[in-house]
Amino acid sequence: QPFLGPLITLDTTVSHFLHTLFKPILPTFLLLLLEYSADFRFSFPVSLSLFLASPSLSSRSTPFILGLLLDLAVIGLIKLIFRRTRPPYNPNMSPVVHADNFSFPSGHASRVLFSATLFHLILQNDDGFVSDFIKQWTKLEADFVLLGVWVWAIMTATSRVLLGRHFLFDVLAGVIIGVLEGIVAFLVFWF
Repeated sequence: QPFLGPLITLDTTVSHFLHTLFKPILPTFLLLLLEYSADFRFSFPVSLSLFLASPSLSSRSTPFILGLLLDLAVIGLIKLIFRRTRPPYNPNMSPVVHADNFSFPSGHASRVLFSATLFHLILQNDDGFVSDFIKQWTKLEADFVLLGVWVWAIMTATSRVLLGRHFLFDVLAGVIIGVLEGIVAFLVFWF
C-alpha cells in the first residue's frame, strides 16, 4: 500500500483536474454521443447484425462478436476483483444505465481500443474483401475509415475522464486491455 496510496491520490487529483478544466469547454452532447456509441448494448447488436446479414460477413464479424464477449467477461471480472468506486464528482453519471458502479478498468475504453485494434489488424491482413465492402458502402477509402475509427476510439477513451465517469488510470488500464484483446481476437478468431 505505500506505493499504491500516492499513486491513487495522484490519479484522483489529475482526473479531477482534467474533468474540472474541460467540463465547461467541451460540448456535453458530443461526449455523451461517444459514450452511447461505445456501450456494449449498442456495439454487440451491431456486430451481431453484421454476422447475421450475410454469410460473407459472418466469418469476418465473428472476431468482433467473440472479442466483445471476451471484453465483457475480462472487464467484469477485473471490476469485481478491484471494486474501485467511480469518481464522486459525477453523481448523476449519465442517461446510459450502468451495469455496475465500479470504475477500474474502463469498459468503454477497452471496447473502443479493442475495436480499433482489431479493425486495424484485419485491414492490414485483408484479402481486399473488407476494403471493397467499406468502399462500396461508404464511398470512402478503407484507410480514411480506419483513421476515423482510431480518432473515435481515442476520443471516447479520453471522454471517460472528461465526463467524470472514470479516473485516468481506469482508462489507461482499459486501453491496454482493449489493445491486447484486439490482438488476441485477431490471432485466435480471425479466419
